[in-house]
Amino acid sequence: MSQVTEYSKKVMDHFSNPRNVGEIEEAAGVGTVGNAKCGDIMRMYLDIDENQVVRDAKFKTFGCGAAIATSSMATELVKGKTVQEALEVTNKAVMEALDGLPPVKVHCSLLAEQAIHAALWDYAEKNGIKIEGLKPPVNDIDETEEFYEMQGE
Repeated sequence: MSQVTEYSKKVMDHFSNPRNVGEIEEAAGVGTVGNAKCGDIMRMYLDIDENQVVRDAKFKTFGCGAAIATSSMATELVKGKTVQEALEVTNKAVMEALDGLPPVKVHCSLLAEQAIHAALWDYAEKNGIKIEGLKPPVNDIDETEEFYEMQGE
């Protein structure tokens, strides 16, 4: 079975036609996370208005097709949401929106979740506010306990 058949049509669409690629000049929040094991690096940019609503989201990702697809979907999922709602966009929500990921690519959805959190953390720090439930970002998702729990280690 070839690798390509393991990806849903939505994953392939977001990989082939990624949404929201690029940077936001003077973004309200910027978050960068990576995974040392696979080499993926994801940077998320958020434009947040005075009502704490995500007006726009963009990303730059260095990584595999699944990393690009999860970045693309994550930006789509946070646009138009409040910062509190954006915080609730989990890796599971990203995977469900993409109709699933192969088990070896689940870490890409964690990367997307952590990139959102890192950008929200940056926004909160710049504005001297606290976002309920937001934890300090990790630089490498390999450091997160959830990653190991999901891998069954």
